Amino acid sequence: MLIVIRASRLLLALLLLSAAVLVAVWLSPWVVSVASVVRERRVPIYKVERNDRKMSISFDATWGADQTDELLDILDEHGVKTTFFLAGYWAERYPEYVKKIAARGHEIGNHSYEHPHFNRLPKEKIVEDLRRNHQLLTELTGTEPILFRPPFGEYSDKVIEAAESLGYYTIQWSIDSLDWKDVSAGFMVERVLERAGPGEIVLFHNAGRHTPEAVRTLLPKLKAAGYEVVPISQLIYRENYIIESHSGVQKQLPGAAPPGGGEAGP
Repeated sequence: MLIVIRASRLLLALLLLSAAVLVAVWLSPWVVSVASVVRERRVPIYKVERNDRKMSISFDATWGADQTDELLDILDEHGVKTTFFLAGYWAERYPEYVKKIAARGHEIGNHSYEHPHFNRLPKEKIVEDLRRNHQLLTELTGTEPILFRPPFGEYSDKVIEAAESLGYYTIQWSIDSLDWKDVSAGFMVERVLERAGPGEIVLFHNAGRHTPEAVRTLLPKLKAAGYEVVPISQLIYRENYIIESHSGVQKQLPGAAPPGGGEAGP
């Protein structure tokens, strides 16, 4: 009787083990697939989850400089510092403006050298382009940029990994002013105010025809609403963070350094 009981238990154990193996085999492709998606899905920072009222305004420079002096004067009048993402070919054409932007206390980010469609290039070419602009901007300003904005806002795992290999944080935007569509200043102001919130990142262009007027009107309204405009490097977390793949929101993990803390750079 004792032998029969032990054999039955052994048979039951073998059956349970076989069932577990079959379930594991059936589930493993799904588990691996989900894990791969989580691991491989890379997104830039669109906005930052914050408990205060800080947000950022940024300007991309790729096609001209006509409005830049007026824009810098307006920012000075309101005591606001922002982030300018400069393309390399623009910086070579307007080196005096690169130096002027930096001298006025604004942050400078890398917007690629040639402003190509990075998704169409191999990773090594992306790195080569970014490094070329990095060296140029560093020579002109004496400061190494740590922020990168993809040309055309186009990105992929490959693009973000190339930027990260050089120490860059890849930055998108959460509010597009649409100044590149030559919309009115009033339209831009209303659009930004409707979407303003803690951790938001606004996209403008330095050469937008109505951008200075929009910024002149917008800044006091943001201040009246309790917002503080800061450079993007003072908005983001440098370490111990996650970026939600479905939203691009950067969130702090326990023990993260305060926004703007830590060291980074290619």
